Amino acid sequence: MTGERRGRATNARHWTTKRTTALLLGVAMMMLGVFGTIAPPQAAAVGTTYVPITGSGSTWSENALAAWIRNVWGNHQWKIEYSGGGSTQGRTDFANGTKDFGVSEIPYGIANSNEADRRPERGFAYMPIVAGGTAFMYNLSIGGKRVTNLRLSGDTVAKIFTGVITRWNDPAISADNPQLALPNIPIVPVVRSDGSGATAQVSIWLRQEHTAVWDAYCPKVGRPMVNGHCGVTSNYPTVPGSGFISKKGSEGVSGYVAQSYAAGAITFVEYSYALNSGFPVAKLLNSGGYYTEPTAANVAVGLLQAHINEDQTSPDYLTQDLRDVYTNKDTRTYPLSSYSYIILPTKLEFGFTENKGKTLGAFGSYFLCDGQRQAEVLGYSPMPVNLVLGAQRQLKKVQGGDPAETGFAVKDCNNPTLDPNDPNGNALAKGAPFPKACDKQGPVQCSDGTGGAKDTSTAPSSGGGAQGTTGGGGQAGSSAAGGPGGAAGGSADASGVGSDGLGVDELSGSGAGVNARPAIVAANPQSIPAPDLGLSAPAALLLGGAGIVLATVAPPLLSRRRKRLLPGAVPGSVSLTRGSPLAR
Repeated sequence: MTGERRGRATNARHWTTKRTTALLLGVAMMMLGVFGTIAPPQAAAVGTTYVPITGSGSTWSENALAAWIRNVWGNHQWKIEYSGGGSTQGRTDFANGTKDFGVSEIPYGIANSNEADRRPERGFAYMPIVAGGTAFMYNLSIGGKRVTNLRLSGDTVAKIFTGVITRWNDPAISADNPQLALPNIPIVPVVRSDGSGATAQVSIWLRQEHTAVWDAYCPKVGRPMVNGHCGVTSNYPTVPGSGFISKKGSEGVSGYVAQSYAAGAITFVEYSYALNSGFPVAKLLNSGGYYTEPTAANVAVGLLQAHINEDQTSPDYLTQDLRDVYTNKDTRTYPLSSYSYIILPTKLEFGFTENKGKTLGAFGSYFLCDGQRQAEVLGYSPMPVNLVLGAQRQLKKVQGGDPAETGFAVKDCNNPTLDPNDPNGNALAKGAPFPKACDKQGPVQCSDGTGGAKDTSTAPSSGGGAQGTTGGGGQAGSSAAGGPGGAAGGSADASGVGSDGLGVDELSGSGAGVNARPAIVAANPQSIPAPDLGLSAPAALLLGGAGIVLATVAPPLLSRRRKRLLPGAVPGSVSLTRGSPLAR
């Protein structure tokens, strides 16, 4: 091959390589642009500084929140303001966007309620924060000495708070208290005047477990039936002139009962308020036949039978169904045990920013771990590990939260329910003491004090068997109930009708479905993720457009440039023009 022919061949190969390279580069840029537009969005940016946040809601949880808020301010200077106006107020404020978070004992749209309570338009998620028992705090004396060992059955409580039983020496109360000569004075039921999660929890329990008594109360207070039964309510209804007293907030009802002039008064309130006021609470008869009070251990045992919505795709994820808690046959159970929720924002809207998310995420991580260590002292029960893990998933939905703070390891969480030998167990429940023999329903009665008056005993004031203060504990549930913590009555039969005659569907309803059975979790469809190149949508589109231009325009331009060079010229060498002696 002559030198001229070799030069032309080399020239052609170089130009083919140039055009191919330009084409491939253009295609590559187009692909980058396409993938840049379809790649999954980047994780939300982490907040850069801690800024103040505000919340409102539950007074049932307020004592725990107040202690936690003081702690994080003293240790970290995180400023959190919380006003306990009641669960209804908290849900309303959050829905209206006037608060960064809300706290409530019940979700939005409680089942079987004729009260309007719709889901908010803003993004939200429920996260359990603390467990506890709704207690019955009272002010009662015999011969000038305070009673501290009162016992009540659920049926008796239902009749007291519906005006059927009106005096303390009623035979039903005497049957619960065989060694107390109870006074012939009026009972003064004290209820909440504001929308309250505690009221909702009590009314759910009354509707489920004491249906006939609750249904008979509706006509008296002018409330319409819901699905054929008296509905659930956050606002306790009363009959004018019936002797009921209505007060705002947990401090309002507990504060009234604690007054010296309030002899004969009784209210339902979080256990911690009785502890703080130094007043006793009634021991409540459980399905195992023993009277118990809402200690941290008894609440933990009762909640072993709580059904939790485990469907992570559901807006009601982690909400509770307490029917089997009410009827748990474990003798240590406190029947009116439940959880409280913080309502978290999941979107940057209504003034919620990434910096607020940083504060809320850090605060949530604190009270899920170190805060739970204080629960028992404050009058609550720490959450079990399974709910701590679920709560952590919810906390990660808060925009702006720092993964280094919200991604804690449970083994480092210092939660008192953590059992090293059983990752799914509850160490607090396993170690819970059984009740004394004198706490069993029957002719004897323990003299030990309860609640905030646990150090003050009550001597017998009437006949009956020998009173015990020590002795063997009760036995756990029978084998038919699954032993300790076994499932008990209140479940639905094959027809879908509960043992109380209420259809299971009636107890779930639309909305949040506080009594809905846990949903069956379906498999989630899988998709092949596109590569995440870290490009914003405008940058990706610009890059793709440049690729199109390069792939279509560059080769023709290079061809025109080639035609201006002599045959055999090697691109990149000295340009050879026609007539040059070196061109021959």
